[in-house]
Amino acid sequence: IEREFLELSKTEENFSKEGQLKKNLDLVKDKYDYILIDCMPSLGMIIINALAAADKVVIPVQTQYLSLKSVSQLMDTVSRVKNHINPKLEVGGILLTLYDNRTNLSQEIKDEIKNGYGKKIKVYKSAIPVGVKVAKSTSAGKSIFSYDKNSRVADAYYQFAKEVDENGKEKGKNVPTIDR
Repeated sequence: IEREFLELSKTEENFSKEGQLKKNLDLVKDKYDYILIDCMPSLGMIIINALAAADKVVIPVQTQYLSLKSVSQLMDTVSRVKNHINPKLEVGGILLTLYDNRTNLSQEIKDEIKNGYGKKIKVYKSAIPVGVKVAKSTSAGKSIFSYDKNSRVADAYYQFAKEVDENGKEKGKNVPTIDR
């Protein structure tokens, strides 16, 4: 798979208009089955551009209370972008990250997400665990699969990708098979 990376944080000044990223992605989208846009947790122009260009948004939520509070703000932003810029935008689901099944806090956040959003939005069964190897892979400039494809975190991302793939197939979409 060919991979192209654009460090959006270095280019925010290039996206002063909400449709600029979409215009750039339209030039290459036919070459890919999926294009993933991973944004920093902020509500700046990069997020607006990403939402304007996206078909679906997956909302990663760290299993911490402050992250839980920011979900409603992001949902409001998604709603505004859908109403004014990108009517095709859908919320694909919520993905729990930095999940530690040994702690009460992670379980409480998981329950609050399911109870607060689970009737309207898919909450993925997959959860990305806390892992030192993620930080190490990031600092090495590698994906978790390149850094340590056998780690718990890599396996969790793989399971998440399979879940997304299966959801697409259930909805009758022609999506490729996910291989490791």
